[in-house]
Amino acid sequence: MHASNSSSFVMPSFAALGAIALKNMDRSRQARGQLLDRAGYGPQETPFSILHSEPGLSLRRFGEEQPDGPAVLLVPAPIKRSYIWDLAPDTSVVRRWMEQGYRVYLAEWTPLPDDTTEDFGLDDYGERLLSACQRAIEADSGRTKLSIAGHSLGGILAAMYSCLHPDRVEATVLLESPLHFEKGSCCFRPLVDSTPHARQIADNFRQVPGVFLNLMSAIAEPHAFQYERMMDRWLSFANPRLLTTHMRVERWTHDEFPLPGRLFTELVEQLYRNDEFTRGELAVGKRRIGPQDLRAPLVSVLDPRSKLIPEAANLPFHDAAASERKCLLHYEGDVGVNLQHVGILVGTSAHARIWPAIFGWLAENRGE
Repeated sequence: MHASNSSSFVMPSFAALGAIALKNMDRSRQARGQLLDRAGYGPQETPFSILHSEPGLSLRRFGEEQPDGPAVLLVPAPIKRSYIWDLAPDTSVVRRWMEQGYRVYLAEWTPLPDDTTEDFGLDDYGERLLSACQRAIEADSGRTKLSIAGHSLGGILAAMYSCLHPDRVEATVLLESPLHFEKGSCCFRPLVDSTPHARQIADNFRQVPGVFLNLMSAIAEPHAFQYERMMDRWLSFANPRLLTTHMRVERWTHDEFPLPGRLFTELVEQLYRNDEFTRGELAVGKRRIGPQDLRAPLVSVLDPRSKLIPEAANLPFHDAAASERKCLLHYEGDVGVNLQHVGILVGTSAHARIWPAIFGWLAENRGE
């Protein structure tokens, strides 16, 4: 009788196979994005230099000649590439700030290596890395205070930083940022409530693939992520300029990167499931923060039509903020933006109406 041949082969679990499939889908989406690049739909970014770099972050400094004006730090969502803020000269929020005489900096989130042992969370993105940005900006500009502007999940990080460092922030600008997650105000709550603790999902991936986040978003709000996009493409066909912007945003939607497992878990559990930030119970280090800690002048921009980030997902935080001076603006949408959620960054009416209103209000509050 022959001895059986031992083997170290272990059948991978279904979850592990799913993680591999999603990571391969990520690579496929990135390849499609590169095809759109070659078709001429890549971003046309403003010249910049890297002022500071460390794992997870590169701090961009825009323009060769920096004006002697106030400083602003732009904070994108830590899911896709940051160039949605600087898509092309006529649709560049970066350029709009520069035209107002600001020194413009952007926190470009960078993916962590696949083999890293580091696992960043909300405290890293909303405090440690943004503090590193501010130190580098102060050394570069001499400015001890700055304005901070964030979009979507980047607005959560900007709001966190403003709460943690009110003495360092001159003004806070939150653009369609989800900050209140009560049932009925958040399209993701039914999905979150029907799933187990997010740590179980994160452990299967370690870094959660961008395509997984896309799929969950499409399930939670198909109108915003599917139907609106198809309608916008159809409406854009008659105008080459609008169609070009639509396709540039399409290229950007393929440019996601994985979310660190701890950040994913904390976003889902502390914010989406437990609404800790608006309740004033978000733990960052030894502190607990909420809207009562945000004291800088505050601008919030909401889209009253949005089902993705409805007014109820932001307004309670805006109203509860301790800021003595507040401004609430409504963005009504655009054609040619692909995804209405990013219209405030790339839309024609946003650049013609909303951004001048933001800059005018900020100038009034600086006494200009």
